Amino acid sequence: MTSIEATATGSPSPKRTLTDEVSERNGKRRKLHGRAFYESLGSPKIILAPMVDQSEFAWRMLTRSFLPPESSKSLLAYSPMFHSRLFNEDRKYRDQHFQPVRGPLPSPPDSYHQDEFNEGNCYLDGNPTIDRPLFVQFCTNSPNDFYEAARYVQGWCDAVDLNLGCPQGIAKKGHYGAFLQEDQDLICRLIRKLHDELDVPVTAKMRILDTKERSLAYAKRILDAGASIITVHGRQRDQKGHNTGLADWSAIRYLRNNLPPETVIFANGNILQHGDIERCLEETGVDGVMSAEGNLHDPSIFAEPPPVGQEGREYWRGGDGKGGYRVDAVMRRYMDIIYKYVLERPPPPRGPLFIPSDEQPTDDAQKTNGEKRSAEANGECEDNTPLRKKRKKDKNNGKQQQRETNPNLCAMQPHLFSLLRHFISVRHEVRDALAHSRAGDIEGFENVLRLVEIAVKEGILEYERSAKAESATTNGEQETAKDAHKPESESSEAAIARCQRPFWICQPYVRPLPKEAFEKGSMQLSKKDKARLAKEAELAKSTGLNPEGRVEVKDIGRDTQVEIPKEGVVCG
Repeated sequence: MTSIEATATGSPSPKRTLTDEVSERNGKRRKLHGRAFYESLGSPKIILAPMVDQSEFAWRMLTRSFLPPESSKSLLAYSPMFHSRLFNEDRKYRDQHFQPVRGPLPSPPDSYHQDEFNEGNCYLDGNPTIDRPLFVQFCTNSPNDFYEAARYVQGWCDAVDLNLGCPQGIAKKGHYGAFLQEDQDLICRLIRKLHDELDVPVTAKMRILDTKERSLAYAKRILDAGASIITVHGRQRDQKGHNTGLADWSAIRYLRNNLPPETVIFANGNILQHGDIERCLEETGVDGVMSAEGNLHDPSIFAEPPPVGQEGREYWRGGDGKGGYRVDAVMRRYMDIIYKYVLERPPPPRGPLFIPSDEQPTDDAQKTNGEKRSAEANGECEDNTPLRKKRKKDKNNGKQQQRETNPNLCAMQPHLFSLLRHFISVRHEVRDALAHSRAGDIEGFENVLRLVEIAVKEGILEYERSAKAESATTNGEQETAKDAHKPESESSEAAIARCQRPFWICQPYVRPLPKEAFEKGSMQLSKKDKARLAKEAELAKSTGLNPEGRVEVKDIGRDTQVEIPKEGVVCG
Protein backbone atom coordinates (compact mmCIF):
# COMPACT_ATOMS: atom_id res chain seq x y z
CA MET A 1 0.00 0.00 0.00
CA THR A 2 1.40 3.39 -1.01
CA SER A 3 1.48 6.32 1.37
CA ILE A 4 -1.25 7.97 -0.71
CA GLU A 5 -3.50 4.93 -0.42
CA ALA A 6 -2.87 4.74 3.29
CA THR A 7 -4.11 8.30 3.68
CA ALA A 8 -7.12 7.71 1.45
CA THR A 9 -8.35 4.90 3.68
CA GLY A 10 -8.72 7.47 6.46
CA SER A 11 -7.11 7.67 9.85
CA PRO A 12 -8.84 7.86 13.22
CA SER A 13 -9.58 11.36 14.46
CA PRO A 14 -7.40 12.62 17.31
CA LYS A 15 -8.78 11.88 20.77
CA ARG A 16 -10.88 14.74 22.14
CA THR A 17 -9.47 16.40 25.22
CA LEU A 18 -11.05 18.30 28.09
CA THR A 19 -9.58 21.48 26.62
CA ASP A 20 -11.50 20.87 23.39
CA GLU A 21 -14.77 20.40 25.28
CA VAL A 22 -14.27 23.47 27.46
CA SER A 23 -13.39 25.56 24.40
CA GLU A 24 -16.55 24.44 22.63
CA ARG A 25 -18.69 25.10 25.70
CA ASN A 26 -17.28 28.61 25.75
CA GLY A 27 -18.40 29.05 22.14
CA LYS A 28 -14.93 28.87 20.63
CA ARG A 29 -13.14 25.83 19.29
CA ARG A 30 -9.60 25.14 20.38
CA LYS A 31 -7.03 26.43 17.89
CA LEU A 32 -4.44 23.81 16.99
CA HIS A 33 -1.05 24.56 15.49
CA GLY A 34 1.53 22.87 13.29
CA ARG A 35 1.52 19.09 13.12
CA ALA A 36 -1.31 18.76 15.64
CA PHE A 37 -3.47 20.85 13.31
CA TYR A 38 -2.36 18.86 10.25
CA GLU A 39 -3.19 15.57 11.96
CA SER A 40 -6.61 16.90 12.98
CA LEU A 41 -7.38 17.18 9.25
CA GLY A 42 -6.48 13.52 8.72
CA SER A 43 -2.90 14.20 7.51
CA PRO A 44 -3.85 14.67 3.83
CA LYS A 45 -1.10 13.93 1.32
CA ILE A 46 -2.83 15.24 -1.81
CA ILE A 47 -3.53 18.94 -2.14
CA LEU A 48 -5.40 20.93 -4.79
CA ALA A 49 -3.54 24.22 -5.28
CA PRO A 50 -4.97 27.73 -5.03
CA MET A 51 -5.39 29.18 -8.52
CA VAL A 52 -6.76 32.57 -9.50
CA ASP A 53 -10.39 32.03 -10.61
CA GLN A 54 -9.60 28.35 -11.23
CA SER A 55 -9.93 26.41 -7.96
CA GLU A 56 -13.53 27.42 -7.31
CA PHE A 57 -16.17 25.20 -5.67
CA ALA A 58 -17.35 23.30 -8.77
CA TRP A 59 -13.79 22.41 -9.81
CA ARG A 60 -12.95 21.28 -6.29
CA MET A 61 -16.03 19.06 -6.34
CA LEU A 62 -15.01 17.61 -9.71
CA THR A 63 -11.53 16.84 -8.39
CA ARG A 64 -12.93 15.19 -5.26
CA SER A 65 -15.40 13.14 -7.33
CA PHE A 66 -12.65 10.84 -8.65
CA LEU A 67 -11.75 9.70 -5.13
CA PRO A 68 -13.73 6.94 -3.39
CA PRO A 69 -16.69 8.43 -1.46
CA GLU A 70 -15.26 7.32 1.88
CA SER A 71 -11.98 9.13 1.19
CA SER A 72 -13.12 12.29 -0.62
CA LYS A 73 -12.03 14.33 2.42
CA SER A 74 -8.49 12.98 2.13
CA LEU A 75 -7.98 15.74 -0.43
CA LEU A 76 -7.11 19.14 0.99
CA ALA A 77 -8.28 21.90 -1.35
CA TYR A 78 -7.53 25.61 -1.52
CA SER A 79 -9.87 28.36 -2.66
CA PRO A 80 -8.83 30.66 -5.49
CA MET A 81 -6.54 33.50 -4.43
CA PHE A 82 -8.56 36.48 -3.18
CA HIS A 83 -7.38 40.08 -2.78
CA SER A 84 -7.63 40.89 0.94
CA ARG A 85 -8.38 44.61 0.59
CA LEU A 86 -11.12 44.06 -1.99
CA PHE A 87 -12.53 41.18 0.02
CA ASN A 88 -12.63 43.31 3.15
CA GLU A 89 -13.97 46.54 1.64
CA ASP A 90 -16.08 45.50 -1.36
CA ARG A 91 -19.19 43.55 -0.42
CA LYS A 92 -19.98 42.80 -4.06
CA TYR A 93 -16.51 41.31 -4.64
CA ARG A 94 -16.82 39.28 -1.44
CA ASP A 95 -20.27 37.87 -2.18
CA GLN A 96 -19.43 37.04 -5.81
CA HIS A 97 -16.26 35.11 -4.99
CA PHE A 98 -17.09 33.26 -1.78
CA GLN A 99 -20.52 31.71 -1.26
CA PRO A 100 -20.68 29.66 1.95
CA VAL A 101 -24.29 30.76 2.60
CA ARG A 102 -27.22 31.83 0.46
CA GLY A 103 -27.12 35.56 0.29
CA PRO A 104 -24.44 37.93 1.55
CA LEU A 105 -21.83 36.96 4.10
CA PRO A 106 -22.59 38.04 7.67
CA SER A 107 -21.27 41.55 8.22
CA PRO A 108 -19.61 42.66 10.41
CA PRO A 109 -17.70 39.36 10.52
CA ASP A 110 -18.05 38.73 14.25
CA SER A 111 -18.99 35.52 16.02
CA TYR A 112 -22.43 36.90 16.97
CA HIS A 113 -23.50 37.26 13.34
CA GLN A 114 -21.73 34.12 12.12
CA ASP A 115 -23.28 31.98 14.87
CA GLU A 116 -26.69 32.65 13.34
CA PHE A 117 -25.72 30.23 10.58
CA ASN A 118 -25.50 26.46 11.02
CA GLU A 119 -25.00 23.49 8.71
CA GLY A 120 -28.56 23.84 7.46
CA ASN A 121 -27.73 27.31 6.13
CA CYS A 122 -24.56 26.22 4.32
CA TYR A 123 -24.48 26.59 0.57
CA LEU A 124 -21.30 25.94 -1.47
CA ASP A 125 -17.85 27.13 -0.35
CA GLY A 126 -16.65 25.42 2.81
CA ASN A 127 -19.79 23.34 3.20
CA PRO A 128 -18.74 20.91 5.98
CA THR A 129 -20.47 17.94 4.34
CA ILE A 130 -18.92 18.21 0.87
CA ASP A 131 -16.16 20.86 0.67
CA ARG A 132 -13.74 20.21 3.51
CA PRO A 133 -10.94 20.36 4.35
CA LEU A 134 -10.57 23.79 2.77
CA PHE A 135 -7.97 26.54 3.09
CA VAL A 136 -8.82 30.05 1.87
CA GLN A 137 -5.93 32.00 0.33
CA PHE A 138 -5.39 35.77 0.22
CA CYS A 139 -2.80 38.02 -1.36
CA THR A 140 -2.04 41.09 0.73
CA ASN A 141 0.53 43.55 1.99
CA SER A 142 -1.49 44.91 4.92
CA PRO A 143 -1.76 43.02 8.23
CA ASN A 144 -5.06 44.73 9.03
CA ASP A 145 -6.63 44.01 5.61
CA PHE A 146 -5.43 40.42 5.86
CA TYR A 147 -6.95 39.96 9.30
CA GLU A 148 -10.28 41.64 8.50
CA ALA A 149 -10.69 39.61 5.28
CA ALA A 150 -9.79 36.40 7.11
CA ARG A 151 -12.47 37.08 9.73
CA TYR A 152 -15.14 36.82 7.01
CA VAL A 153 -14.08 33.30 6.01
CA GLN A 154 -12.80 31.74 9.25
CA GLY A 155 -16.18 30.16 10.01
CA TRP A 156 -16.20 28.26 6.71
CA CYS A 157 -12.62 27.04 6.32
CA ASP A 158 -9.96 25.13 8.22
CA ALA A 159 -7.14 27.65 7.75
CA VAL A 160 -6.27 30.90 6.00
CA ASP A 161 -3.26 30.92 3.66
CA LEU A 162 -0.93 33.77 2.71
CA ASN A 163 0.13 33.90 -0.94
CA LEU A 164 3.88 34.47 -1.17
CA GLY A 165 4.31 32.75 -4.53
CA CYS A 166 2.51 34.74 -7.25
CA PRO A 167 5.23 35.82 -9.75
CA GLN A 168 3.04 37.77 -12.18
CA GLY A 169 3.49 41.42 -13.10
CA ILE A 170 0.27 42.42 -11.37
CA ALA A 171 1.69 41.06 -8.11
CA LYS A 172 4.80 43.18 -8.59
CA LYS A 173 2.68 46.26 -9.27
CA GLY A 174 0.46 45.57 -6.25
CA HIS A 175 3.39 44.57 -4.01
CA TYR A 176 2.15 41.15 -2.97
CA GLY A 177 2.82 37.47 -3.66
CA ALA A 178 6.43 36.58 -4.44
CA PHE A 179 7.35 40.29 -4.48
CA LEU A 180 7.10 40.45 -0.70
CA GLN A 181 10.14 38.20 -0.26
CA GLU A 182 12.47 41.22 -0.05
CA ASP A 183 10.37 42.55 2.84
CA GLN A 184 10.41 39.60 5.20
CA ASP A 185 9.66 41.79 8.20
CA LEU A 186 6.29 42.62 6.62
CA ILE A 187 5.68 38.93 5.92
CA CYS A 188 6.28 38.14 9.59
CA ARG A 189 3.84 40.86 10.67
CA LEU A 190 1.18 39.50 8.30
CA ILE A 191 1.48 35.98 9.65
CA ARG A 192 1.86 36.99 13.30
CA LYS A 193 -1.31 39.10 13.17
CA LEU A 194 -3.44 36.12 12.15
CA HIS A 195 -1.60 33.64 14.34
CA ASP A 196 -2.29 35.78 17.40
CA GLU A 197 -5.84 36.93 16.65
CA LEU A 198 -7.62 34.60 14.20
CA ASP A 199 -9.72 31.62 15.32
CA VAL A 200 -8.21 29.27 12.71
CA PRO A 201 -4.53 28.59 11.86
CA VAL A 202 -2.59 30.57 9.28
CA THR A 203 -0.41 28.92 6.62
CA ALA A 204 1.81 30.23 3.80
CA LYS A 205 2.81 29.27 0.26
CA MET A 206 6.30 30.40 -0.80
CA ARG A 207 8.80 30.04 -3.63
CA ILE A 208 12.43 29.10 -3.19
CA LEU A 209 15.13 31.78 -3.36
CA ASP A 210 18.37 31.77 -5.34
CA THR A 211 20.24 29.55 -2.85
CA LYS A 212 19.16 26.71 -0.59
CA GLU A 213 20.59 28.50 2.43
CA ARG A 214 18.59 31.65 1.78
CA SER A 215 15.46 29.57 1.16
CA LEU A 216 15.98 27.85 4.51
CA ALA A 217 16.38 31.14 6.37
CA TYR A 218 13.26 32.47 4.62
CA ALA A 219 11.20 29.40 5.58
CA LYS A 220 12.37 29.64 9.19
CA ARG A 221 11.17 33.23 9.45
CA ILE A 222 7.75 32.26 8.08
CA LEU A 223 7.44 29.40 10.56
CA ASP A 224 8.72 31.44 13.50
CA ALA A 225 6.07 34.07 12.76
CA GLY A 226 3.36 31.47 13.34
CA ALA A 227 2.64 29.60 10.09
CA SER A 228 1.27 26.13 10.84
CA ILE A 229 2.13 24.72 7.39
CA ILE A 230 4.38 25.92 4.58
CA THR A 231 3.93 24.98 0.94
CA VAL A 232 7.17 25.24 -1.01
CA HIS A 233 7.02 25.80 -4.74
CA GLY A 234 10.35 24.52 -6.06
CA ARG A 235 10.77 27.37 -8.55
CA GLN A 236 12.18 30.85 -8.16
CA ARG A 237 10.21 34.01 -8.81
CA ASP A 238 11.54 34.54 -12.33
CA GLN A 239 10.56 31.03 -13.43
CA LYS A 240 7.34 31.76 -15.28
CA GLY A 241 6.03 31.69 -18.84
CA HIS A 242 8.61 30.27 -21.26
CA ASN A 243 11.17 30.39 -18.44
CA THR A 244 9.10 28.13 -16.16
CA GLY A 245 11.47 25.17 -16.40
CA LEU A 246 11.51 22.40 -13.80
CA ALA A 247 10.94 22.75 -10.08
CA ASP A 248 13.95 21.96 -7.91
CA TRP A 249 12.94 19.08 -5.66
CA SER A 250 16.44 18.98 -4.15
CA ALA A 251 15.85 22.46 -2.69
CA ILE A 252 12.65 21.21 -1.06
CA ARG A 253 14.50 18.16 0.31
CA TYR A 254 17.11 20.53 1.75
CA LEU A 255 14.39 22.36 3.67
CA ARG A 256 12.91 19.08 4.85
CA ASN A 257 16.30 17.90 6.14
CA ASN A 258 17.13 21.15 7.91
CA LEU A 259 13.82 22.16 9.45
CA PRO A 260 12.52 20.56 12.66
CA PRO A 261 10.86 17.16 12.07
CA GLU A 262 7.52 18.44 13.37
CA THR A 263 7.37 21.04 10.58
CA VAL A 264 4.60 20.29 8.08
CA ILE A 265 5.73 20.90 4.49
CA PHE A 266 3.86 20.56 1.20
CA ALA A 267 5.73 20.39 -2.13
CA ASN A 268 4.55 22.03 -5.35
CA GLY A 269 5.95 21.62 -8.87
CA ASN A 270 6.62 18.96 -11.57
CA ILE A 271 3.39 16.98 -10.97
CA LEU A 272 2.28 15.88 -14.43
CA GLN A 273 0.69 12.51 -13.66
CA HIS A 274 -0.58 10.54 -10.67
CA GLY A 275 2.67 8.58 -10.40
CA ASP A 276 4.63 11.80 -9.88
CA ILE A 277 2.92 12.31 -6.51
CA GLU A 278 4.47 9.25 -4.89
CA ARG A 279 7.81 10.01 -6.55
CA CYS A 280 7.75 13.55 -5.14
CA LEU A 281 6.92 12.28 -1.64
CA GLU A 282 9.89 9.92 -1.77
CA GLU A 283 12.41 12.38 -3.22
CA THR A 284 11.50 15.38 -1.07
CA GLY A 285 10.33 13.73 2.18
CA VAL A 286 7.44 16.20 2.48
CA ASP A 287 4.09 15.56 4.14
CA GLY A 288 1.91 16.30 1.12
CA VAL A 289 2.07 17.11 -2.59
CA MET A 290 0.19 19.95 -4.29
CA SER A 291 -0.85 20.08 -7.94
CA ALA A 292 -1.99 23.15 -9.87
CA GLU A 293 -1.55 23.03 -13.66
CA GLY A 294 -1.48 19.23 -13.73
CA ASN A 295 -4.92 19.20 -12.11
CA LEU A 296 -6.31 21.72 -14.63
CA HIS A 297 -5.48 19.40 -17.52
CA ASP A 298 -6.47 16.23 -15.66
CA PRO A 299 -8.74 16.66 -12.60
CA SER A 300 -8.41 12.92 -11.90
CA ILE A 301 -4.68 13.32 -11.21
CA PHE A 302 -5.05 12.56 -7.47
CA ALA A 303 -6.98 9.30 -8.04
CA GLU A 304 -5.55 5.81 -8.46
CA PRO A 305 -6.37 4.36 -11.91
CA PRO A 306 -8.91 1.53 -11.88
CA PRO A 307 -7.57 -2.05 -11.99
CA VAL A 308 -7.14 -3.70 -15.38
CA GLY A 309 -10.48 -5.04 -16.51
CA GLN A 310 -12.49 -2.60 -14.37
CA GLU A 311 -12.19 0.50 -16.54
CA GLY A 312 -15.92 0.90 -17.18
CA ARG A 313 -17.04 3.54 -19.66
CA GLU A 314 -15.17 6.52 -18.23
CA TYR A 315 -11.60 5.20 -18.19
CA TRP A 316 -9.69 4.02 -21.26
CA ARG A 317 -6.62 1.82 -21.33
CA GLY A 318 -4.72 1.19 -24.57
CA GLY A 319 -2.91 -1.85 -25.86
CA ASP A 320 0.36 -0.44 -24.52
CA GLY A 321 -1.07 -0.34 -20.99
CA LYS A 322 -1.21 3.46 -20.85
CA GLY A 323 -4.56 4.88 -19.87
CA GLY A 324 -6.53 7.82 -18.59
CA TYR A 325 -9.99 9.26 -18.16
CA ARG A 326 -11.82 10.19 -21.34
CA VAL A 327 -12.44 13.90 -21.82
CA ASP A 328 -16.14 13.32 -22.61
CA ALA A 329 -16.56 11.48 -19.29
CA VAL A 330 -14.81 14.23 -17.33
CA MET A 331 -16.78 16.98 -19.04
CA ARG A 332 -20.02 15.14 -18.27
CA ARG A 333 -19.08 14.97 -14.60
CA TYR A 334 -18.22 18.65 -14.59
CA MET A 335 -21.50 19.63 -16.24
CA ASP A 336 -23.52 17.45 -13.86
CA ILE A 337 -21.85 19.12 -10.85
CA ILE A 338 -22.77 22.54 -12.28
CA TYR A 339 -26.39 21.41 -12.66
CA LYS A 340 -26.64 19.83 -9.22
CA TYR A 341 -24.93 22.41 -7.01
CA VAL A 342 -24.90 25.71 -8.92
CA LEU A 343 -28.03 25.65 -11.07
CA GLU A 344 -29.84 23.32 -8.64
CA ARG A 345 -31.72 21.45 -11.29
CA PRO A 346 -31.28 17.97 -12.79
CA PRO A 347 -29.08 17.60 -15.87
CA PRO A 348 -30.71 16.63 -19.16
CA PRO A 349 -31.14 12.88 -19.83
CA ARG A 350 -27.92 11.38 -21.18
CA GLY A 351 -27.28 8.04 -22.78
CA PRO A 352 -24.33 5.87 -21.74
CA LEU A 353 -20.89 6.84 -22.98
CA PHE A 354 -19.81 4.93 -26.06
CA ILE A 355 -17.52 1.93 -25.82
CA PRO A 356 -16.47 -0.28 -28.77
CA SER A 357 -18.61 -3.22 -27.63
CA ASP A 358 -21.79 -1.17 -28.10
CA GLU A 359 -23.98 -2.05 -31.06
CA GLN A 360 -23.08 0.11 -34.04
CA PRO A 361 -25.78 2.17 -35.81
CA THR A 362 -26.85 1.41 -39.37
CA ASP A 363 -25.39 3.25 -42.35
CA ASP A 364 -28.51 5.47 -42.63
CA ALA A 365 -28.29 6.38 -38.94
CA GLN A 366 -24.60 7.15 -39.29
CA LYS A 367 -25.35 9.45 -42.22
CA THR A 368 -28.07 11.26 -40.26
CA ASN A 369 -25.79 11.68 -37.26
CA GLY A 370 -23.02 12.96 -39.50
CA GLU A 371 -25.33 15.58 -41.03
CA LYS A 372 -26.50 16.65 -37.55
CA ARG A 373 -22.90 16.93 -36.32
CA SER A 374 -21.99 18.98 -39.38
CA ALA A 375 -24.86 21.38 -38.66
CA GLU A 376 -23.90 21.66 -34.98
CA ALA A 377 -20.26 22.21 -35.85
CA ASN A 378 -21.29 24.99 -38.23
CA GLY A 379 -23.45 26.52 -35.50
CA GLU A 380 -26.87 25.76 -37.02
CA CYS A 381 -30.10 24.36 -35.58
CA GLU A 382 -32.46 22.00 -37.37
CA ASP A 383 -34.37 25.03 -38.72
CA ASN A 384 -31.07 26.46 -40.06
CA THR A 385 -31.11 29.21 -37.41
CA PRO A 386 -27.61 29.95 -36.08
CA LEU A 387 -27.31 28.38 -32.63
CA ARG A 388 -25.76 31.43 -30.99
CA LYS A 389 -28.50 33.75 -32.25
CA LYS A 390 -31.21 31.29 -31.21
CA ARG A 391 -29.74 30.87 -27.70
CA LYS A 392 -29.42 34.62 -27.28
CA LYS A 393 -32.99 35.19 -28.48
CA ASP A 394 -34.45 32.46 -26.27
CA LYS A 395 -32.48 33.51 -23.21
CA ASN A 396 -33.04 37.25 -23.39
CA ASN A 397 -36.59 37.39 -24.76
CA GLY A 398 -35.80 40.82 -26.11
CA LYS A 399 -34.06 42.02 -22.95
CA GLN A 400 -30.42 42.98 -22.66
CA GLN A 401 -28.36 40.11 -21.30
CA GLN A 402 -26.83 40.68 -17.86
CA ARG A 403 -23.23 39.78 -17.25
CA GLU A 404 -22.81 36.49 -15.39
CA THR A 405 -20.93 36.86 -12.09
CA ASN A 406 -21.21 33.41 -10.50
CA PRO A 407 -17.57 32.24 -10.12
CA ASN A 408 -18.50 28.65 -10.94
CA LEU A 409 -20.12 29.62 -14.23
CA CYS A 410 -17.48 32.19 -15.16
CA ALA A 411 -14.75 29.56 -14.82
CA MET A 412 -16.35 27.00 -17.16
CA GLN A 413 -14.88 28.19 -20.46
CA PRO A 414 -11.26 28.57 -19.23
CA HIS A 415 -11.49 25.22 -17.46
CA LEU A 416 -12.67 23.48 -20.61
CA PHE A 417 -9.95 25.09 -22.72
CA SER A 418 -7.40 23.58 -20.28
CA LEU A 419 -9.13 20.20 -20.10
CA LEU A 420 -9.50 19.99 -23.90
CA ARG A 421 -6.15 21.58 -24.80
CA HIS A 422 -4.89 18.58 -26.81
CA PHE A 423 -8.38 17.71 -28.02
CA ILE A 424 -9.15 21.05 -29.69
CA SER A 425 -5.79 21.05 -31.49
CA VAL A 426 -7.22 18.12 -33.49
CA ARG A 427 -10.98 18.85 -33.50
CA HIS A 428 -11.34 22.46 -34.53
CA GLU A 429 -15.13 22.36 -34.57
CA VAL A 430 -15.03 21.82 -30.81
CA ARG A 431 -12.55 24.67 -30.39
CA ASP A 432 -14.83 27.04 -32.32
CA ALA A 433 -17.97 26.00 -30.44
CA LEU A 434 -16.20 26.43 -27.10
CA ALA A 435 -14.86 29.85 -28.12
CA HIS A 436 -18.42 31.00 -28.83
CA SER A 437 -19.75 29.81 -25.44
CA ARG A 438 -20.11 32.37 -22.70
CA ALA A 439 -20.49 32.28 -18.94
CA GLY A 440 -23.99 31.09 -18.06
CA ASP A 441 -24.66 29.77 -21.58
CA ILE A 442 -25.43 26.24 -20.45
CA GLU A 443 -27.02 25.28 -23.76
CA GLY A 444 -23.84 26.35 -25.51
CA PHE A 445 -21.72 24.14 -23.25
CA GLU A 446 -24.16 21.26 -23.80
CA ASN A 447 -23.54 21.67 -27.53
CA VAL A 448 -19.79 21.52 -26.89
CA LEU A 449 -20.31 18.31 -24.90
CA ARG A 450 -22.29 16.76 -27.76
CA LEU A 451 -19.49 17.53 -30.20
CA VAL A 452 -16.89 16.16 -27.78
CA GLU A 453 -18.79 12.88 -27.36
CA ILE A 454 -19.07 12.45 -31.13
CA ALA A 455 -15.36 13.14 -31.62
CA VAL A 456 -14.35 10.77 -28.80
CA LYS A 457 -16.44 8.00 -30.34
CA GLU A 458 -14.79 8.53 -33.71
CA GLY A 459 -11.36 8.59 -32.07
CA ILE A 460 -11.97 5.30 -30.26
CA LEU A 461 -13.26 3.60 -33.41
CA GLU A 462 -10.22 4.81 -35.35
CA TYR A 463 -7.96 3.45 -32.62
CA GLU A 464 -9.76 0.10 -32.75
CA ARG A 465 -9.33 -0.04 -36.51
CA SER A 466 -5.59 0.48 -36.22
CA ALA A 467 -3.53 -2.63 -36.76
CA LYS A 468 -1.43 -1.92 -33.66
CA ALA A 469 -2.04 0.18 -30.56
CA GLU A 470 1.21 2.03 -31.25
CA SER A 471 -0.24 3.43 -34.47
CA ALA A 472 -2.82 5.49 -32.57
CA THR A 473 -1.82 9.13 -32.87
CA THR A 474 -1.44 11.54 -30.01
CA ASN A 475 -1.80 15.23 -30.83
CA GLY A 476 -0.97 14.49 -34.46
CA GLU A 477 2.40 12.88 -33.69
CA GLN A 478 3.08 9.28 -34.64
CA GLU A 479 6.81 8.96 -34.18
CA THR A 480 8.75 9.05 -30.96
CA ALA A 481 10.80 12.24 -30.79
CA LYS A 482 14.54 11.84 -31.21
CA ASP A 483 15.27 13.30 -27.76
CA ALA A 484 12.71 11.15 -25.91
CA HIS A 485 15.51 9.00 -24.44
CA LYS A 486 17.11 11.97 -22.69
CA PRO A 487 16.42 12.78 -19.02
CA GLU A 488 13.47 15.10 -18.47
CA SER A 489 15.88 17.68 -17.05
CA GLU A 490 17.51 17.90 -20.50
CA SER A 491 14.58 17.57 -22.87
CA SER A 492 10.82 18.02 -22.65
CA GLU A 493 10.47 15.27 -25.26
CA ALA A 494 11.09 12.68 -22.54
CA ALA A 495 8.14 13.95 -20.50
CA ILE A 496 5.99 14.14 -23.62
CA ALA A 497 6.80 10.53 -24.49
CA ARG A 498 5.92 9.46 -20.96
CA CYS A 499 2.66 11.39 -20.76
CA GLN A 500 1.29 11.28 -24.30
CA ARG A 501 -2.10 9.66 -24.88
CA PRO A 502 -4.66 9.75 -27.70
CA PHE A 503 -6.12 13.24 -28.03
CA TRP A 504 -9.40 12.19 -26.42
CA ILE A 505 -7.75 11.26 -23.11
CA CYS A 506 -6.96 13.72 -20.29
CA GLN A 507 -3.24 14.45 -20.31
CA PRO A 508 -0.87 17.15 -19.08
CA TYR A 509 0.57 20.01 -21.07
CA VAL A 510 4.35 19.68 -21.05
CA ARG A 511 6.08 23.03 -21.32
CA PRO A 512 9.28 23.31 -23.36
CA LEU A 513 12.38 23.80 -21.23
CA PRO A 514 13.83 27.33 -21.32
CA LYS A 515 16.75 26.28 -23.55
CA GLU A 516 14.26 24.74 -26.01
CA ALA A 517 12.22 27.94 -25.98
CA PHE A 518 15.42 29.89 -26.81
CA GLU A 519 16.20 27.53 -29.69
CA LYS A 520 12.69 27.90 -31.12
CA GLY A 521 12.81 31.68 -30.82
CA SER A 522 9.80 31.86 -28.50
CA MET A 523 11.95 33.22 -25.67
CA GLN A 524 14.57 35.97 -25.78
CA LEU A 525 16.95 37.48 -23.28
CA SER A 526 15.67 40.54 -21.46
CA LYS A 527 17.47 43.86 -21.82
CA LYS A 528 18.76 43.40 -18.29
CA ASP A 529 20.24 39.97 -19.09
CA LYS A 530 21.73 41.22 -22.36
CA ALA A 531 23.39 44.12 -20.55
CA ARG A 532 24.73 41.76 -17.87
CA LEU A 533 26.20 39.37 -20.46
CA ALA A 534 27.75 42.23 -22.41
CA LYS A 535 29.34 43.57 -19.23
CA GLU A 536 30.71 40.13 -18.36
CA ALA A 537 32.10 39.73 -21.88
CA GLU A 538 33.81 43.14 -21.69
CA LEU A 539 35.30 42.29 -18.33
CA ALA A 540 36.61 38.97 -19.66
CA LYS A 541 38.25 40.67 -22.64
CA SER A 542 39.88 43.27 -20.38
CA THR A 543 41.56 40.45 -18.47
CA GLY A 544 42.76 38.79 -21.67
CA LEU A 545 40.14 36.01 -21.78
CA ASN A 546 37.90 35.05 -24.63
CA PRO A 547 34.34 35.16 -23.19
CA GLU A 548 33.46 32.07 -25.18
CA GLY A 549 36.60 30.34 -23.97
CA ARG A 550 39.64 29.52 -26.07
CA VAL A 551 40.61 26.22 -27.57
CA GLU A 552 43.77 25.14 -29.30
CA VAL A 553 43.49 22.76 -32.22
CA LYS A 554 46.26 20.16 -32.25
CA ASP A 555 47.11 17.68 -35.00
CA ILE A 556 47.68 14.19 -33.58
CA GLY A 557 48.41 12.50 -36.87
CA ARG A 558 46.48 10.27 -39.27
CA ASP A 559 44.47 13.30 -40.42
CA THR A 560 42.96 13.60 -36.93
CA GLN A 561 42.68 16.80 -34.93
CA VAL A 562 41.50 17.45 -31.38
CA GLU A 563 40.55 20.62 -29.55
CA ILE A 564 42.41 21.26 -26.30
CA PRO A 565 40.57 23.58 -23.89
CA LYS A 566 42.50 26.58 -22.59
CA GLU A 567 41.55 29.44 -20.27
CA GLY A 568 37.91 30.54 -20.22
CA VAL A 569 36.43 27.11 -20.98
CA VAL A 570 34.46 25.42 -18.23
CA CYS A 571 34.81 21.66 -18.30
CA GLY A 572 32.84 19.10 -16.28
